[in-house]
Amino acid sequence: MTASKAELRAAILAARRRLTAAPRDAEAQALSRHAADLVVRGDTVCAYVPVGSEPGSLELLETLRRGGARVLLPVAREDDAGVPQPLSWGEYVPGELVSARFGLREPKAPWLAPEVVADAATLLVPSLAVDRSGVRLGRGAGFYDRTLHLASRSARLIAVVRDEELVERLPADPHDIPMTHALTPVGGLQGLGAPE
Repeated sequence: MTASKAELRAAILAARRRLTAAPRDAEAQALSRHAADLVVRGDTVCAYVPVGSEPGSLELLETLRRGGARVLLPVAREDDAGVPQPLSWGEYVPGELVSARFGLREPKAPWLAPEVVADAATLLVPSLAVDRSGVRLGRGAGFYDRTLHLASRSARLIAVVRDEELVERLPADPHDIPMTHALTPVGGLQGLGAPE
């Protein structure tokens, strides 16, 4: 029997919580090194500030900036009924992040409309897992599902995961937007989907 998305989320989050600081820091440093090869000066990159045990780091964001990228970070909001809305974006300015709902750290206002994601050459997408065909498992709130369809067709959609979270197959839904790549600490940037 195939595990449900909820079961997979629970198992992956439990494994991430068991990870001690030393290997988590080593993975974050490796991801930062790989990030240096992701940008061309002048690119816009949509990234994120990791929460809890999510892969990544502020150093990764600094690596992107040193490479000459304009780095945008997501701003998550719900409507009055509690329904997640497409992500707004704010420019990353070191030392100027503020605490927000859901344990997030976000850029200060003013924010940019969700449609600015269409300007991004690369989107680094927080993920619990991704499979070889590009199916991404997120946390299930739907913020990214409501946003990724706004990205340019030429943009690289990169799921950032631990090496063991790049798997052969995940359950998919019709609304899922496939990732084009995975970024892992050991494997670096890896193409997903059918070979071109």
